Amino acid sequence: MLGKLTDKVAIVTGAGQGIGESIAKIFAGAGAKIVVATRSQENGQQTVDDIIEAGGDALLIQTDVSQQAQINLMVKRAVEHYGRLDIAIHNAAIFPMHSVADLPAQVLDDTLAINLKAAFWLTQAAIPHLRRQGGGRLLFTSSVTGPTVAMPLTAHYAASKAGMNGFIKTAAIELARENITVNGVEPGYILTQAMALLADADELQEMASMIPKGELGKPEDIANTMLFLASNESAYITGQTIVVDGGSTLPESPVIMRQFYHQGEKQ
Repeated sequence: MLGKLTDKVAIVTGAGQGIGESIAKIFAGAGAKIVVATRSQENGQQTVDDIIEAGGDALLIQTDVSQQAQINLMVKRAVEHYGRLDIAIHNAAIFPMHSVADLPAQVLDDTLAINLKAAFWLTQAAIPHLRRQGGGRLLFTSSVTGPTVAMPLTAHYAASKAGMNGFIKTAAIELARENITVNGVEPGYILTQAMALLADADELQEMASMIPKGELGKPEDIANTMLFLASNESAYITGQTIVVDGGSTLPESPVIMRQFYHQGEKQ
């Protein structure tokens, strides 16, 4: 069965909502035992409750991933509870918008700590346990913003995600001979609760119109790609990121693309 994770133990950071919540639930549906690592007690508990109600197994560990000590403690508690660790997924991220000229130092520090440094810390904490299992998976939610495209007011976010892609490649080389694969997913425009707060319905529709698929992505689009990368079927893939964006990064110009699809509708 493609994507079967029976009895595997997976940590998912940022699993209280959005993409992380979807990853946690889809992995649980594939048979994994899930450690929900999130800052929000309320959101994290809801994810755990949903998984258990659906017949799965999940544990909430309230964690601030901007603090290395909390990540170390979270991994320790996860292994104490389940007895093993097979998959570690760093998905937690923040997306504060500031121009380069006006970017506060604390916002830069927070963005790099949560989005990028936490990837290092989770990896360092997970490696001994993955080695003990004879291998495992390290997975990361990157973004098309930074590695592939740019957006005003997001230089700090873009830098964190571009840095993550560099980290994925190097860590993959270092860990390949130990049967530990390191991969990521680069989401495009995904309709999460956070995105819905940033734009109204008309603005969201305008965004969708610039995507070749003609629609925004869903959190499960990312989660299903993560599921493949966590599965045995992806065992020979490492150091890679998969773009999941409905084709949004393909057009040279959204104006030309709009004209092309408009012309097709008229024919």
